[in-house]
Amino acid sequence: MMTKRIFTLSPLALALSSLFVAPSYAQETEKEDQAMEQIVVTGSYIKSLEQAIDLKRSNIGFSDSIVASDIADFPEQNLAEALQRMPGVTIERNKGLGQKVNVRSLPSEFTFVSINNLATASGSGGRDVEFDMFASEIIQSVTVKKSSTAADEEGGIAGSVAITTARPFDYDGRKLVASVEGAYNEISEKSDPKLTFLASDTFGDWGALASFAFSQRTNRTDSNSGIDFRPLSRFLEKKGSSQWQSDQAADVLERDTGITINDRFDSDETSRVVFLNKVGDRSYLTEQEKWGATLSLQYKPSSEFSLTFDGLLGNFDDHEDEYDASAYAASSVSSLERINQYDSSTLGDYGITVLTDVDYAATQHEFLSKEHSSDTDYQQFSIAMDWVVGDWDIYGLVGYSGADKTTESTNLKHTAYRATRSRYTSTGAETIPSNNPDTFDMYNSPEAYLFDYNEVNLEAISDDKYAAQLDFSRQFSLDSFPALTKLQFGARYTDKSKERNYGTNRATGPSAGDTSWVGTRTLADSELTNISDLVNGGEYLSDVTSKQGWSQISNSYARNQLRYEGFGVDFEPDQYYQVAEKTTAIYAMADFAFDIGDMPATLNTGVRYIDTKVDSSGYHQVQNDDGSTSYTSTPVSKSGGYTEVLPSINFTLELNDDLVLRAAASQTLMRPSLTDIAYKRTVSLSEFKYRDGNPDLKPTYADQWELGLEWYLEDGGLLAVSYFEKEIEGVVRESLTGVVNGVTKYNDNGTVDGVYDFDVYQKVNAEGSYDVSGVEFIAQIPFARFSSMLEGFGVNANYTTLNNSLTGASDLGIPTPPEGLADETYNLTFYYENESFDARISYNYKDKYVEYIERDMYPVYRDAYGQTDVSFGYSINDSVKFTLEGINITDEATKGYTLDPAFPSMYEFSGRRFALGVRAIF
Repeated sequence: MMTKRIFTLSPLALALSSLFVAPSYAQETEKEDQAMEQIVVTGSYIKSLEQAIDLKRSNIGFSDSIVASDIADFPEQNLAEALQRMPGVTIERNKGLGQKVNVRSLPSEFTFVSINNLATASGSGGRDVEFDMFASEIIQSVTVKKSSTAADEEGGIAGSVAITTARPFDYDGRKLVASVEGAYNEISEKSDPKLTFLASDTFGDWGALASFAFSQRTNRTDSNSGIDFRPLSRFLEKKGSSQWQSDQAADVLERDTGITINDRFDSDETSRVVFLNKVGDRSYLTEQEKWGATLSLQYKPSSEFSLTFDGLLGNFDDHEDEYDASAYAASSVSSLERINQYDSSTLGDYGITVLTDVDYAATQHEFLSKEHSSDTDYQQFSIAMDWVVGDWDIYGLVGYSGADKTTESTNLKHTAYRATRSRYTSTGAETIPSNNPDTFDMYNSPEAYLFDYNEVNLEAISDDKYAAQLDFSRQFSLDSFPALTKLQFGARYTDKSKERNYGTNRATGPSAGDTSWVGTRTLADSELTNISDLVNGGEYLSDVTSKQGWSQISNSYARNQLRYEGFGVDFEPDQYYQVAEKTTAIYAMADFAFDIGDMPATLNTGVRYIDTKVDSSGYHQVQNDDGSTSYTSTPVSKSGGYTEVLPSINFTLELNDDLVLRAAASQTLMRPSLTDIAYKRTVSLSEFKYRDGNPDLKPTYADQWELGLEWYLEDGGLLAVSYFEKEIEGVVRESLTGVVNGVTKYNDNGTVDGVYDFDVYQKVNAEGSYDVSGVEFIAQIPFARFSSMLEGFGVNANYTTLNNSLTGASDLGIPTPPEGLADETYNLTFYYENESFDARISYNYKDKYVEYIERDMYPVYRDAYGQTDVSFGYSINDSVKFTLEGINITDEATKGYTLDPAFPSMYEFSGRRFALGVRAIF
């Protein structure tokens, strides 16, 4: 069914075309590749900036580029960290490593990513790309396009990231590049190697290029946090026959805190009284090994024909040990026998009372030994053709992109119930002994912790994407219509599928089905190791004086001693899903060139039509006659689909030789996450909820326009400003869509816990729309324009500020901006370069943003974060260069909080990282 929508263009909202419409046609790419070759040969950061500006000016639309030597010379650990220097681009970090890319601070899934014009597969469950999988050394250039044309593959509301790998005719003849680097993390006190190699040569009409990059990374992260809010509705709100649903909690709360609950089944009331759910001390040791390789074969007998095979292979092996010492503040019925309240705080704007410093009769304390291992294989193959036939340029592409990811997560849990006191601190939270006679030292009482289980979870994701594209374009010079300069049209077919399997199993005794360890075996019965020896390095959170170390079971001991012989994990039907998506797109657009007065102008306008069909399948839970539940014997399928027309119009005007006016307007869309449209049902017993997939979800749409001025200075300088607006509608939100009555809930031991009404939640397209607008500034200034004494010095800076109209996605009506949207971001790099020496100091800042909405009620913020990196290079001759890099040299902490900074949810250190390397080019 055709979706009818209104698309309005402002008179100023004219627009763009882009460098990477399809890999550009023969004559155009030849000129660009020759320029790029000079950058790779010289290794000059200044020249790479000049080349990036040339690319920006030649594009019709709003875009920014980064090229090979720029990527190589910046201090970075992967491609995501290289991209964070670009205007409007920020990253999401995990344990000190850049992982996902945000364009103009919109969530990472709002960004469309392609490599060599193929949509990039990933091992995530959604559409976003895990950039930590890619080694930056195998990349030739990246262009971030912030506006779209009819020729661009749809999928990115925030923008698109077009990545290209190197090809043999990028170089003039033979080229060899090799580098070796050693990096050191100050917390783990470990050193890691990285090496890269590229070899390229041309043989008449033929060329071959191969590259390889390998790196290892060892990183320790220490983290203390208050975790999250736990609402009193946990004990008050749910209906059923369980002891959890008594009036005890309400009575104790009023007696010990003076807080009265009028209606314990009114979630709007009970969810506004919250306590510190869990205090967690955590230490992580992350060990990663990554390699990537490319192969490019080109046949190029003339400037009129080129046939290229591109292959990209890679593997990312990620292993993380996590050791937790934590305490739930109120975790059982017995906990609510008494509440000793030392302090509380009220968030008046939200009507929420937080019990900030409390002890309970029986707090649940946990020692958790966790292990997370994932292995991702990535592969991509494509054949691209550029062919000039008479007046026509023909571009063709067939390709495949795929990723397979297997993840194993383990959790060994020991529990002790004792009275302790939990409270927020300025750096997170802490658990200390209380005045209760049953109190204890949670860190040094291993005999009090009883074995619960050793759980292993296994997940397998397979992501496959096939594509075929054919484009035709023709240049025109007509006396009857001189303004028309080019016509272009084409078609693209994509076939995407993602399959996910998941399973879990628990060892609770020395053999299958044996539960003899549960409640009898203590932490002291196993071999214990001090936390500093488990994760390498020094004292745990040495900068926080109130923190202390502890000892617990190593993950290697748990694997060898606490899993019975023959232990394994089977995939579970309720966790399976498969989604297939097939899209046919056709487009047509035209370019015009004319003068307005004595000012040259260009205009690009076009329309893209897409037809998308979705088929989703999963196993469904059914209620049997005896009251038990089971699953369908085969997956149940459901189909959906939609069609859409996406118009665009683009405009540039050269006000003078150095000043360019740009404008862009288009309609774009972002398809729903594959996990959201998967036709499956999962259950959350603790929340009394079912969560269903929704194959009928439609895309999220955006009507967008942008207007900007760019002043191109001598010697590669640039001053630019632009204003943009996006009206976004159909945002995917989780919503209550039904209730299942009379669900029997069982305890772990198989006894009946109670009979409840379970709410059914689905992802739906929210009604209405919201606006995101902002201003972006770019300043790239070589200081030699001010004085010859400043030759080689310069600054490369950008700043983006946003405003949005969304005022709530919380069930409590708490005003909440879109997840991931930061009001301000900026990058600042000062550099110096001469023939033999270069130096850069870079600062990257991202304002606070909502990371997620806890329990669909309380926004959890990632606090503002700024990081300073430095790099130095010294060339001993034209071929060999030594480099020294420092990442996070001021040792910044990653912080987060729930609703207000007074309630920290994260306080995490990953330490400084230093690298020394040498690179040779022949």
